[in-house]
Amino acid sequence: MVFSRVYLATVALAAVIVAAPSVQADTLTSALSQTYNNNPTLNAMRAQLRATDENVPQALSGYRPVLTANAFIGPSYTRGRTSPLSPVASSTTWGRGVGLTIEQPLFRGFRTQNAVKQAESSVLAGRELLRSTEQDVLLDAVAAYTNVIEQMGIVSLRQQNIAFLQEQQRAAADRLKVGEGTRTDLAQTEAALSQGQTAYDVAVADLNSAKATYLQIIGVAPKNLSSPPVNVRLLPKSPQAAVSAGQSRHPAIRAASYNVDTAAFNVKVIEGQLLPTVSLQGNLAHQDDSSVTGSWGNSASIVANLSVPIYEGGVVYSQTRQAKETLGQRRIELDSARDQVRAAAVSAYGQLEAARASITSAQEQIRASQLALEGVIEEQKVGQRTTLDVLNQQQSLLQARETLLLAQRAQVFASFTLLATAGGLSAENLGLAVQRYEPKQHYQAVRDKWIGLRTPDGR
Repeated sequence: MVFSRVYLATVALAAVIVAAPSVQADTLTSALSQTYNNNPTLNAMRAQLRATDENVPQALSGYRPVLTANAFIGPSYTRGRTSPLSPVASSTTWGRGVGLTIEQPLFRGFRTQNAVKQAESSVLAGRELLRSTEQDVLLDAVAAYTNVIEQMGIVSLRQQNIAFLQEQQRAAADRLKVGEGTRTDLAQTEAALSQGQTAYDVAVADLNSAKATYLQIIGVAPKNLSSPPVNVRLLPKSPQAAVSAGQSRHPAIRAASYNVDTAAFNVKVIEGQLLPTVSLQGNLAHQDDSSVTGSWGNSASIVANLSVPIYEGGVVYSQTRQAKETLGQRRIELDSARDQVRAAAVSAYGQLEAARASITSAQEQIRASQLALEGVIEEQKVGQRTTLDVLNQQQSLLQARETLLLAQRAQVFASFTLLATAGGLSAENLGLAVQRYEPKQHYQAVRDKWIGLRTPDGR
């Protein structure tokens, strides 16, 4: 059939079009840039880190004085006698006054120093959690992007399959009219066409679902997408290199390490409650009696206070033991994070190698299936093959082409997964054209603030 040869050429051309970048296509790089700027999960984690930054000025407040002003006014009623024989007398005075108290901590059992270090460690852990979230979100964007391309390719292939089956149905009907075919041949083509239509409808539904996920993660609807290349320059060259890179720079491991430091400083903060505290307190006061003309008084004092805890019911001892158990938990979590990253790196490298092998196998399968389909069609013309043979071979070719699409997507996704396990999936490492979020800017803006209700961005 002439149509069959044309169809084969059309399918081959369509596969090239699916794989070739469009002039006005949305590239994966631009999609990742949009994700970096718009993704709500990533923006929420940035806000969480900004809130964590405030732990440091709160801890630093332990070094700073506390200033308190007070004022009072009100009547005071007195009734009594000065001696057993004196008459009972009563009086009412209207006292009023103002005072100012300042207290400067001098020593708090090293709690302030350790609280500051604890807060700083929590900030560093938060930055690594932000990096981890960035990796996860960008990887989700890669999955959404490549999934749309894959589903678009499947829809295109199944649409062309319907055209092929429709032509087979018309040919079977024509042969039946002239007495060269059978009703069985026609029924087989109709059944295949119905099955092909169902498969196409499923592919369209999957494509719509993939587009919805794309919009959710990346923030814009997909337009003309182009198949992304695999950037082997950024990838580890071996499983051992992937494991080594992941152990040294993966954000999950680094965050777990900082969590260990945070828990260790927390133990010291709690233990500091058992040590003495020393503070310096100054007071200024003015008081007068409005009911007595000229009655007033001023006072000033400065005293050093020493407080030595002796026993507090055992709560501090229990809190210390509890904090030490938490510290042990954080150390176990650090070991677990290292194991998880090691396993993920080896797995991702294996998945990438498997995807590459699948691409080669699928390409060979397509080549063989094309030749087989052409041969079956020619043999059908001379009566050596049936219509069912042609339909079955066509399905084999279709499955081979879909397998290639799946393998190509798997290769791209596995490459980015491998990059993530090595701790290298970031806007900076990928060279995204974005205004990169710098956590240190907010931290430096709030660290030494003594007063102010507004956030650095004016809220």
